[in-house]
Amino acid sequence: MARKYIIDTHALIWYLEGNPRLGIQAQAVMSEPESVLVLPVIALAEAVHIVAKGRTSISSVVTLMAAVQDAPHLEIASLTWEIVQQSLTLTAVPEIHDRLIVATAVYLQGQGHEVLLLTRDEEMQQSGVVPVIWQ
Repeated sequence: MARKYIIDTHALIWYLEGNPRLGIQAQAVMSEPESVLVLPVIALAEAVHIVAKGRTSISSVVTLMAAVQDAPHLEIASLTWEIVQQSLTLTAVPEIHDRLIVATAVYLQGQGHEVLLLTRDEEMQQSGVVPVIWQ
């Protein structure tokens, strides 16, 4: 099965902004048209909240949603019963939104996919649950 890259909230926002805080390796993966990018719906909801609060250079929620919708190699991963169930075991990731992002990755691993997480978040990285690409 294809390798899938799970995108966290900051990776999405920083990629769309062209923000230099996005890791070089994460930037390369997200820019590669052949990459299969997976955006957990919880990360999209967080991004919508951040944009709506004006804490990013993305001009509006409409602009954010259009960019996500127009990205041909981006899949939205729904928040399912199975992912919430999976999150119950991931206590190494204390923040609930991050835990659900990691749970999405673990769920896809269980479906036979090779999964890598694109995140700068130290708690997600240090959990060791899913391999991370960033720098």
